[in-house]
Amino acid sequence: MSPLDLFKSLSDQTRLQSLLLIHQEQELCVCELMEALDLSQPKVSRHLALLREAELLQAERRGQWIFYRLSTSLETWALAVIKQAAEHTNLRHITFRLSEMGERPERTQQCCT
Repeated sequence: MSPLDLFKSLSDQTRLQSLLLIHQEQELCVCELMEALDLSQPKVSRHLALLREAELLQAERRGQWIFYRLSTSLETWALAVIKQAAEHTNLRHITFRLSEMGERPERTQQCCT
């Protein structure tokens, strides 16, 4: 991945917030991101697909739900950029909406079953 590809992928607010929230939580499913970002399933899924195509995320299917985490093949410099962006981005309002769903595993039982 080139720096240009990384920055293009993160140039959209939804993709940036999704990636940073996944980085913070280590793993999230589509329904958790829908709640946190207050967006529809098709919109969230479309942005996650773009992040997967850019090889920033990897996905794991569990039943009908897909869970996303940062790709294990991310280069060190790309991971450092993501970590720096996470440290300097205010995600409180998004994290608050996610926390209103409760903690895991109750949260995933609520929306991912």
